[in-house]
Amino acid sequence: MSKCKKSGFGKFVAGLAIGAGLGVLFAPKKGSETREDLKRLFDEMLTKIKEIKPEEVKENLEKKFEEIKKGLSELDKEKVLSIAKEKAAQLKHKCEELVTYAKEKGMPVVEKTAKELKAKTTEVVKDVLDKLED
Repeated sequence: MSKCKKSGFGKFVAGLAIGAGLGVLFAPKKGSETREDLKRLFDEMLTKIKEIKPEEVKENLEKKFEEIKKGLSELDKEKVLSIAKEKAAQLKHKCEELVTYAKEKGMPVVEKTAKELKAKTTEVVKDVLDKLED
């Protein structure tokens, strides 16, 4: 088997696993069920990978799957929520800066729009955070 075919097959299998993993990750299930499904899926894919004969492809795939599996296990709700809260605070601060700037420059139309933008941004951020906390 040529090196090109090996890497193409490896990319195909990796893409398949990543797609399946993301599909499970974004499925509307409880977090514990999703993690269990991901673990099962990765264990199944690892078993299939171990059956591949060419050692180079096998080693590369195992390494990539373990890296992905480790990354997904480290991705938890608390980390995502923490990052989202940080981003929410940054967005709120940027909106406040915009309103203040418009007010300082005496631009009532821009100030009004900036206030509306701030209110809408706050609403969207609150909805996102509420969904993440559920």
